[in-house]
Amino acid sequence: MATRADEVRAAVSPSRPAPLLLRPLAWLALQLQLLLLGLMSLAWNLVALPLLPLLPRAAGLRLGRAAIAYGYRAFWRVAAASGMLRLDAAVLDALRDERGLVIVSNHPSLLDALMLVARLPRAACIMKASLMRNPLLGPGARLARYIPNDSLYGMVHRAVADLRAGGQLVMFPEATRTTRVPVNRFHASFALIARRAQVPIQVVFIDTESPYLAKGWPLWRLPPLPIRFAVRLGRRFEPPQDIDAARDEIEAYVAAGLRQGPPR
Repeated sequence: MATRADEVRAAVSPSRPAPLLLRPLAWLALQLQLLLLGLMSLAWNLVALPLLPLLPRAAGLRLGRAAIAYGYRAFWRVAAASGMLRLDAAVLDALRDERGLVIVSNHPSLLDALMLVARLPRAACIMKASLMRNPLLGPGARLARYIPNDSLYGMVHRAVADLRAGGQLVMFPEATRTTRVPVNRFHASFALIARRAQVPIQVVFIDTESPYLAKGWPLWRLPPLPIRFAVRLGRRFEPPQDIDAARDEIEAYVAAGLRQGPPR
């Protein structure tokens, strides 16, 4: 069965493979950018580790989320300067100061959370509990009070409390990167959280023609360049009353609204 990466590669795209003689340099430059991202993450986690027991919860949350957003924005600036990774996500600035908002998006790439959180310093993400327990990867997320997915009850309880306190929650209802076009079947947890917190759901579209870091795309493989991502704001839905109906409606809306060609 064709994967998301296979189907996107088959689409018409303005990106082109690097000239043969330049491919080793392009590959090295792209790997160095990923290495930079990893080193930035490691450095912040080492700083966050001693801050966890020192800072009050509210101060740690604000500092942790702002630092992560700042670090991701710095990464995207470096990527843009290289000319290899281009992201247009300025529309998210309209959401950055809103309180109590569930933001849902499609999930084409491993970089999706970096795109959204970079512009949303109030936002929390849901993370694997095992990563949050990792001493080298988890301190920054724990300081920011991101939400572990250790249990459905605990995840929903923490997310609702955060939203009621004025936070935002970024969610990818596909649960994993897209494996079927246009989107995977949505999980209903985002609608459950929005209903219990009585907050609206804002749809965000991530458009790309690139297969880079889609499901099944290895880190070491050089894609056509430049890699382009564009973020669009979609419709805002009121707090749902029927969870399954809201899940189905929003899934259909996202599937119909995605652009299958290059971002414009």
